[in-house]
Amino acid sequence: MGAEEFPSVPFNSNAMDNAEYTDTDLVFAVRKALASVQNGDTDDYSQLKTVMCLTEDADFDAVAQLETVLKSLSVSVAWIDLVHHKDLLEAMSLWYHSHRPSVMDALVDLIISLAATSGKYLDPCLNMLVRNFSQPTFKHKVSQTQLVKKMQEVHPRVHAALHKISYLIPLAPWNLVSILAQNMRKIDKKDPSIVTYVDNLLRLENSSIGEVVGSVILMMVMERMLDLDLVSGCDDSNGGMFDMELEDAVESTMNEGDEFPVGALKQNTSGGNVVSELLDKLMVLFFHHLESCQNSDRLDEVFEILFKSFENYILNTYKTKFSQFLMFYACSLDPENCGVRFASKLLDIYLSSNTCRLTRMSAVAYLASYLSRGKFLPASFVASMLKRLVDECAEYCGTCNDDVKPEAHQVFYSGCQAILYVLCFRMRSIVEIPRFQSQFRSLESILSHKLNPLLVCLPSVVSEFLKQAKAGGLFIVSESFIFDDLHESELSRAFGGFERLDTFFPFDPCLLKMSSSYISPNFNFWSMVKTTYGEDGDEELCDEVIVNGDADSAEEPDDDVELDSEMNTMSTTPKHSFMRETERLLKMPSRIRPSTSPPESFLI
Repeated sequence: MGAEEFPSVPFNSNAMDNAEYTDTDLVFAVRKALASVQNGDTDDYSQLKTVMCLTEDADFDAVAQLETVLKSLSVSVAWIDLVHHKDLLEAMSLWYHSHRPSVMDALVDLIISLAATSGKYLDPCLNMLVRNFSQPTFKHKVSQTQLVKKMQEVHPRVHAALHKISYLIPLAPWNLVSILAQNMRKIDKKDPSIVTYVDNLLRLENSSIGEVVGSVILMMVMERMLDLDLVSGCDDSNGGMFDMELEDAVESTMNEGDEFPVGALKQNTSGGNVVSELLDKLMVLFFHHLESCQNSDRLDEVFEILFKSFENYILNTYKTKFSQFLMFYACSLDPENCGVRFASKLLDIYLSSNTCRLTRMSAVAYLASYLSRGKFLPASFVASMLKRLVDECAEYCGTCNDDVKPEAHQVFYSGCQAILYVLCFRMRSIVEIPRFQSQFRSLESILSHKLNPLLVCLPSVVSEFLKQAKAGGLFIVSESFIFDDLHESELSRAFGGFERLDTFFPFDPCLLKMSSSYISPNFNFWSMVKTTYGEDGDEELCDEVIVNGDADSAEEPDDDVELDSEMNTMSTTPKHSFMRETERLLKMPSRIRPSTSPPESFLI
């Protein structure tokens, strides 16, 4: 608009102080200043910007002038132009006025009025509000206490404004999630502001805005947490799988229930620990959000969104260490519903012949780890899940006449390993109940089939399973367990390298300090497992287990072999006969070892 449409009222501090000027006169003065800059006259507009940019120690009169200008701008939004007044809009930060409630309220009213005026202003206004989720850069040092106080003043007003805009413009939540995603991507992986940002996203999800776009927000958060998960922790790409350490040397430093991930983990020089600490805080925020959902009877709804995110982002992602525990914690809050459904969904994925091989193998690895570690899962449910796995593997054996071919039967071998792994943790609770034990009668025929799953599965899992099966009388270990001595070259590619997920137990202990305190009460640590052999667990297997003919002919292992070399044998590539491998593993501490993709973070 041209300046001739306004009364001759200049915009300056004298005008605002002049008692003869009415509120209407001040509104016209502001509008004139906004319009004049489009005609090349910037004097009045410069005065307007000066009033808008107050310092921390501004006096009472300056604050009153700012509040007056903001109110005048609120009724003059039609005169605001995104191009010519960009610098004015960028000055609208609530954080700089957190100690001035009346100014913040006037600023929020201005943003709401501007957003509701025209669609072209909606996204810029939403972006202005979203930017206030994170603190700006202050000229002077601000203490942590001061920041908390500022945040307590700013964030409630931001959320109130977002809800008001969403009420006035029903489609605004969809614009909002797009802006939220754009701003999330701009936050560096080591920037602490991500914690505050995610906290605000979860608050939105748990509000009326979440009723419209809550699923998108949750998936957005889980995707970002997965990104942090993949860059957190340590780098073990330059060494062997683990550097073996004696348990006796570390047990004195462990609390009851702790599980030591064997190996001196290498610190990541790229700042992995910083990322891990941030991810730990995000996990705790999400745990609290899940608790809130449970208290408001929304956990069932949120669980479905979580599982969809898990299936899309986490299930087939290699080396996830922490983000999967969001699912674990949700299941622990509602074992009878969410806990059962998670296991059932994983099993359905594994049993689906229409699903790709890698996804099926990953699903059964998650299932095995979940059934083993979930303390909240009753033995009856675990047994029912295992029975379905056993029946599937038995049916496969009935239709297959192959010898050992790991590369051709990967899904089958991953299912067998899942069964053995779960039984290492749950054997005793199953064999003590005859009804449960009777469900596994076909397991012996599976293990003695020509496919020889005991040769392909991890030796550590196999040896522990056989010890417990013999001691617990799960089945009669007989001469049917005879395995030909295979050369290393024949199995050198078995589940190694590319086919790595089959040796991945994703619910190994969570090593994030704060998150672990939430997980541990519902987590089944190996130190808590009651094995079938009890105190006699260090005894060697009965001679009835015969490998390569006469067990007496097997050579004794070299006493000088380094312990780290022993640990390297825990792969799917046997370097000796199965019996020698088993004997060596039995001389290790009886604790189940970590998977080939253990958490790569500092020890807690």
